[in-house]
This record gives sequence, structure tokens and C-alpha cells, in this order.
Amino acid sequence: MSARQLQTQCCIAGGGPAGMMLGLLLARAGVRTIVLEKHADFLRDFRGDTIHPSTLEVMHELGFAERLLSLPHQKVAGLTAQFGDTPLQLADFSRLPVRCPFIAMMPQWDFLNFLAEEGKRYPGFSLIMQAEATKLIESDGRVSGVRATMGEKPAEILADLVVGADGRGSRLRAEAGLAVEDIGAPMDALWFRLPRDPSDTDQTQARFDAGRIFVMLNRSDYWQCAFVIPKGSYDRLVAAGLDAFRGSVGALVPFDAGRANTIAGWDDVKLLNVKVDRLKEWAKPGLLFIGDAAHAMSPVGGVGINLAIQDAVAAANLLAKPLLEGRCNFEDLKGVQRRRAFPTRMTQALQVTVQNNVISRALEERGNLRPPLLLRLLTRYAFLRRIPARLVGMGVRPEHVAEFIRDAKGLVAKQA
Repeated sequence: MSARQLQTQCCIAGGGPAGMMLGLLLARAGVRTIVLEKHADFLRDFRGDTIHPSTLEVMHELGFAERLLSLPHQKVAGLTAQFGDTPLQLADFSRLPVRCPFIAMMPQWDFLNFLAEEGKRYPGFSLIMQAEATKLIESDGRVSGVRATMGEKPAEILADLVVGADGRGSRLRAEAGLAVEDIGAPMDALWFRLPRDPSDTDQTQARFDAGRIFVMLNRSDYWQCAFVIPKGSYDRLVAAGLDAFRGSVGALVPFDAGRANTIAGWDDVKLLNVKVDRLKEWAKPGLLFIGDAAHAMSPVGGVGINLAIQDAVAAANLLAKPLLEGRCNFEDLKGVQRRRAFPTRMTQALQVTVQNNVISRALEERGNLRPPLLLRLLTRYAFLRRIPARLVGMGVRPEHVAEFIRDAKGLVAKQA
């Protein structure tokens, strides 16, 4: 069967937050861009659903924030947790110097659908669903495109630049053979749903007990729940039986424990294998990785989506003009890593600190669990809560959309 052939300036593998945002920004700047998404839609459950103030600021810069926030969402103005018997106030976003000083809890599929619809306003933007990049095409010492499947049919997309944004299990990263630094994580997470009653609190819940950590995210008519377990302990938990798991969940929920019985079987529970890693080199000639494909983040702080968005903004700022002028080279690609490597390393270092000093301690404790001194200080002194709010809400180096991309909307948008 002959392969379908396409040609573009930039081909992005992966329609997650990094890929969709980069595709939209490049198309807004006038770069012909194809985004390949292997699924038929964005409806996958148990994905990161936090849109942090830094990302909302980017949406403001693009003129999208008001439309985005018209979609159903919940506002989280601060981070709280229950540590043993002690309630804790951990972060206060209300004083951040941004237009939206809160985290918007929104299903990721709604966010991605929103970005897709905005991208379609630009003539250079093409999103192809059920299309997966499987192989790199190389010529003259550089990556010059990808081989893909579109439905069940083969295709070749030739491009001046290929961007791997295909997540922590990146197929293209494995194809490229780039070295990965594995930092490690002490936990995995089990994701599942519990029904939500209108009388329930609307706030995100996080509870740390001896040997157990439990998080509940408000999804209006249900709770999206994460039950954190020690790394590699899933098989032992399953062997103990579903009733034992339901009992553990029921002991942690702040309402009727009987709702845990709605977990009908292990098919209702999804295991997230937590990884923390990063590429030593994010690029080779003609190829760049961003987002989780470049650096898998811990779920600590829920910042993975927002790091991916920041990567996309930096990449668009640095690469749009070289791509438009036909001069995008390896040094330009390395410039993206130079821009984003420090925020990545710092964020992962902070996550590892929390993993080692809070999460591991909670999972290993068998007696009365008391919060670490630092967490007690955050609760006692309100001004200290601005520090984690800044780190979680804004990140180490928040990116802003370049003026030439902001202003490009009047030049390349499709006529209504």
C-alpha cells in the first residue's frame, strides 16, 4: 500500500497540552503546522486537569482567557491538606501578580478541545486525529519527517522540524535514541471515580495518613480520586482483595464510606506509574522534544501540564521566525533546551524534595503521623504560603507569548 505523503514546516507528534499549544502558537505566527494525535478524540480520563495561573496568563495574552473560563471549571484559590489529625494551609494563590490568581480545575479534554477550536481559526493549523508518528525519517544527517499511521493507512509527513510531544511514553524519544536521566519516584497512584453529592464540599481534598495518601478533585457530579501507594506495591494491593481496598478508601473519604462500594472492580481503577526523568539532550538536527516527552514530572503540585505549556510558549517564541524564514537549525533547537532546562531541573528538584520528605514519610509511617516542621510553619505564617503559591502557580521561569505572535492574529486568522 502506497503511503500518503504530506509536507509542512513543522510536524508535531502528540496532541496533548504541549503539542496543541505549540501548534496553535506556530500557526498563529503563520507557520504551516500539522499536529498528529493518535486517538479519535481527547476523552481520556485520569489525566492532569489543573490549569495554573501561569497558563491562564498565557491565555490572557492570546485573548482566549474569557472564552476558556466560560467552560465549566472549579476555582482553587489555595492548597490545603489534612496531615494525620492536623489541617494545613499550604499555599495562597490570591496574592499572585496575575489576572487569574487561582487554579482552574477543568477536564483536560475540554482544554484540548478548546485549543483545537482556536487553532482551526488559523489557515496554517492542521490537526489530524487517529494519526500516530511511529518512525523518524532521516536524510543528510538530520530528521526530515516522520512515518505515521492514519487510521490503518501509512503516511509520511516531511517537515523542516519534527517536535516530539508524545508524552512520557514517547515513541519518538525511543526512536531517537537520546539518553534519559531517570530521577525516580517513591510512589505510584491509583485513579478512580466516586460519586459526588450536591451537599459535599466543592474544594479539592488531600489527606495524608500513616501509610496512605488520598486526593479528591471536584468534577461537579463526581470526585476524581487518587490513592497514592508505595512504588511497585500494586500487585500486593490487588492480592489483598477489592473489599480491603474499598475499606481503605472508605476510611479516608470525608463522607459516607459506603460510596467506596461503587468501585465495582479493578477495571474501575487505573494505575499511574509515576516517573520523574528528563532527557540529557532535548534535540538533534531537525528534531526537538518538549513536555513530558522531554521531562516526565511527578504529580506533586500538578504542574506537569503547565511545564508543558511553558515549553510550548518558549519553543514558539524561539522557533517561529526561523521556521518562517527557512533557517531553523540545530542551534535554534538547543536554544529551547537552554531556555527551559533550568526551570525543569528546579521544579523536579522541588518535587523530589517533597517526595522524599513528605510523601515517602507518610507512606512509610505506621504510627501517629505529624506534619513536618516546614508544613506547620506554612499554616502558622500566612506570608510563607506565598512561596509555594509562586512556585506551584507560576513556576520557576514563567513564559510569556512574544509580541509578534500576540499581534499576528490580525494577519493570519481566517476570515469569519
